[in-house]
Amino acid sequence: MKNEEFSGEPKVEVRRTADGSATLFVPALNEHYHSQHGARQESAHVFIRHGLLPLLPAAAETGQPLRLLEIGLGTGLNALLTLEAAQAAGVFIEYDGLETFPLPPAVVAALQPEWDARGTPLRELFAELHAAPWDAPTQLLPGFGLRKRHQALQDAVLPAGYYDLIYFDAFAPEKQPDLWTEAVFAQLYAAAAPGAVLVSYCAQGQFRRNLRAAGWLTEKLPGPPGKREMTRARKEGGNNPLSY
Repeated sequence: MKNEEFSGEPKVEVRRTADGSATLFVPALNEHYHSQHGARQESAHVFIRHGLLPLLPAAAETGQPLRLLEIGLGTGLNALLTLEAAQAAGVFIEYDGLETFPLPPAVVAALQPEWDARGTPLRELFAELHAAPWDAPTQLLPGFGLRKRHQALQDAVLPAGYYDLIYFDAFAPEKQPDLWTEAVFAQLYAAAAPGAVLVSYCAQGQFRRNLRAAGWLTEKLPGPPGKREMTRARKEGGNNPLSY
C-alpha cells in the first residue's frame, strides 16, 4: 500500500509495517501509532499476551466481566484483538477507550481493507467500532460493551477502584510527556481495582519510576520484535494470578 495522507488534526498517513499490518504515522510528531516492526504483532504481544490472557481464566471461572480501560483507542486494533480473544474464552468485556484525536472517516476507510481481508465478523466490527457514537455505551457483540470517550486522560473522571486491566498505549514519553507523569499514574492507580494490571510497550526507566511512585508494582518483560523490553505493572490486592 502506498502511504496516504489525510486532512484532519493531526494529519496522519497510513503505512505498512514489517508484519504486513498497517499503522498510522503522524508527521507533526514524527511518530507512528504502532511498532514499524509489526503493528499487529506488537499489540498481540504487549496488550493481549501479557495483559489480557493471564486474566481470562479467572474471569471465565467467575463469569464476571473484565473492565478494561485503554489510553489511546487509536485505530481500534487493541480493542478488536481483545474482543477476539475474549469471545474465544467466553469472557465478557466492558471496554472504555479514551481518545483525544478520533480518526477522520477517510482514515478509517483507508484502514478498512485490512480488516476486510480478515473476513467476518471482524470486517463488520471494525466499521461498527468507528461508527459507534462517542461518550455513549454500545454493544459490538453480546458480551462486549464499548464506550468510546472523546477526552484527554487528565480531564477524564474515572470511577474509583473499577478497572481490572489498563492498556497504556499513549504516544512515547518524548512525544506526549504530560501523559507519563507520576500524577497520571496515580490517577490510574485510583481507578484500578485491587489486583489490576497495567501494560505498556514502553520500558523507559523514568516511566517505571513514576509508576512505582504512584503505588504500582512493576516488572520488565521481553518486548515484541524490534524492542528488547516492555512494562507490566500491578496494583496490590485482589485475586490476580500474577504475583511480583
